[in-house]
Amino acid sequence: MKTYQIISDGGVDALAQVELDGPKPGPFEVLVRVRASSINYRDLSTVEDPVPRGIVYPRIPNSDGAGEVIAIGEEVTRFEVGDRVCGLFFQGWIDGDISACDMQNALGGSLDGMLSERKVLHEDGLVHTPDHLSDVEASTLPCAALTAWNSLVEKGGVTAGSTVLLLGTGGVSMIALQFCNMLGARAIVTSSSDEKLARAREFGAWETINYRTDLKWDRMVLDMTDGRGVDHTVEVGGAGTLAKSVNATRLAGSIGLIGVLTGGEIDPTPLLRKSIRLQGIYVGNRRMFEDMNRAVALHEWQPVIDKTYDFGDVRQAYHDMRAARHFGKLVITL
Repeated sequence: MKTYQIISDGGVDALAQVELDGPKPGPFEVLVRVRASSINYRDLSTVEDPVPRGIVYPRIPNSDGAGEVIAIGEEVTRFEVGDRVCGLFFQGWIDGDISACDMQNALGGSLDGMLSERKVLHEDGLVHTPDHLSDVEASTLPCAALTAWNSLVEKGGVTAGSTVLLLGTGGVSMIALQFCNMLGARAIVTSSSDEKLARAREFGAWETINYRTDLKWDRMVLDMTDGRGVDHTVEVGGAGTLAKSVNATRLAGSIGLIGVLTGGEIDPTPLLRKSIRLQGIYVGNRRMFEDMNRAVALHEWQPVIDKTYDFGDVRQAYHDMRAARHFGKLVITL
């Protein structure tokens, strides 16, 4: 089978495309023919800087993948040959709070990832794909979509009538925008690109702000909400944007801290004074995934796909992720 491996700290251009023997499922295991694998910023970071993450070479990258079951091992009860499936980001996290053990079972990090034609996974580490989604679309679910769902629904309690601030127009933010529309919430979207903001409005953004031309974007959010602030913020920037996100969030509101794209330090005082709940969001568990998929199927939701790449163009896909010109998700087909 064809696959890619991280074999050094040489970055994207040092990724090795190799041929390996096809794996066979053991008891409680499922063999998946992977058809699509989406890229997350975390995947790019792992390829570019594997040493601080403790990556053991060789390591197959990418947490996200979707395909169909082509073989099952003994004792498997949750899946049959022919079922369409997605892998879980954290293979052992079924429900409840994440544990230290769960953290050690992340695809494309501590475990080999999904950028491979075939993948064996424990049956507990898979969910069924919503019928209306293609494999390309379904490959966006395990990390970006579930992260957005966890932030909005599980931790943010976003419902109809809520107001939400979304930073940027990357994969998580755009899926969060679509989920806001699905939930009946109003979304304010920020970006440095007027073109991307125009597209965000096409996808249902209530208000948009160019943070490059409007440096005091937090005050603009307050103006848009009559001085109250948003109920929930999907924070993908990190310390460098958090202070403004806190200012833009209402008293006793919530912030889902997802990204670390900017540097800086965090002053906890404004959080205290505004009684804001700051919650780190690290994807989600299988129960959340299955809840999300029921909503996705009910509303026939489809993700925004910016571009797809053939398996031979994997390095270009990572370079495009680094360039950050995309709107929505980048997906590799296998």
